[in-house]
Amino acid sequence: MKSKFLSKRYWNDITTPMGESNDFLKKFNDIIDFSLGDPDLTTDERIINAAFEDAKNGYTHYTDFYGDMELRKEICKYYKDEYAYPVNTEDCMVTTSGCHAMWLVLEAILDDGDEVIIPGPYFTPYPQQVKLARGIPVVLETKEEEEFQINAERLEKLITNRTKAIIINTPNNPTGTCFSLKTLESIAAIAKKYDLLIIADDIYTLFSYSEPFIPIMTLKDMRERTISINSFSKNYVMTGWRIGYVIAPSYIINTIKDINENNVFTAPSISQRAALYALKNRKEIQPEIVRSYKERILYAYERITEISNMSVLYPRGSIYLFVNIKETGLSSDEVAKRLLEEAHVLVLPGNAFGKCGEGYIRLAMTMGIDKMNTAFNRIAKMSLFQNQKSHSFA
Repeated sequence: MKSKFLSKRYWNDITTPMGESNDFLKKFNDIIDFSLGDPDLTTDERIINAAFEDAKNGYTHYTDFYGDMELRKEICKYYKDEYAYPVNTEDCMVTTSGCHAMWLVLEAILDDGDEVIIPGPYFTPYPQQVKLARGIPVVLETKEEEEFQINAERLEKLITNRTKAIIINTPNNPTGTCFSLKTLESIAAIAKKYDLLIIADDIYTLFSYSEPFIPIMTLKDMRERTISINSFSKNYVMTGWRIGYVIAPSYIINTIKDINENNVFTAPSISQRAALYALKNRKEIQPEIVRSYKERILYAYERITEISNMSVLYPRGSIYLFVNIKETGLSSDEVAKRLLEEAHVLVLPGNAFGKCGEGYIRLAMTMGIDKMNTAFNRIAKMSLFQNQKSHSFA
């Protein structure tokens, strides 16, 4: 909206399909929602109860500006235990979510006009987050026929004198791809060749189904040029707690801390205590989360393979399926609209994740199999998806 009282940066509408999805939920009273990656699972009671006790015992104040020291030590211990990778507390800062971490990082590293390469399809906020930090987003397209891996040759062609960083997200939202070691090594080689930073958005590390997750910062000579962002939202089903963290060289962490002093000051103390107990109890808490999501995503994959005009790569990671609907002959927006109107099923159109997402829809596995069964039964009855490829499900 154009108004003299609004910044000119926001005169053009920047609302995304992800942001609009909440309004669509009100359209019908029986909508089945595949749109947002907000788990239906509730945070484990052990985390809730421990954080509640800490709140009663006085953990209701500002924490250290870098984050609760006990939590930061536990984060460092986590990287040592899981990846044999040493992290010092001065290289770690707790943030108010992964999204907040990304903004702080971009604000800390970008000069006006610096370019950030973003592989697409991408997490919807990335381009706007870069622009908010006065940078220029440059999209690198990935392709389904290449399993959405990053192509090193196409990546290198996008690099200019203004390129500052490359954002990587693996396991990926929305495609579900997990970058192979070969892909990570090629990205690392390019970063070293052109003296670039890698911003690793490591939000779905728990959901790498085929092979163990490898943080790119653990590769040779990548410590000083990698900024890793993580969050408790998906790995511990703690979306509402709004807690994340950054691992980076201490001089970057110091700058982020100074920026955050003028933003939210510190992350919520109670949420930080919850994150501490999540990390300490991860061996007991996380296996059931992984089992549940893997069961759901495999079930959804099987259902999709039975429906005409839909196809999808075998699930590799994350909590999403990026479904190819090109055989319908309709756009992503048109398919998403018909799914909502005719089946009362809410999905996000693939173009919400960049131009190369056109021809796809994203499904988030944030519901139980019974509800998913109902959703796919409704979809299979639509004329758009008739003539099923094999048998039907009851």
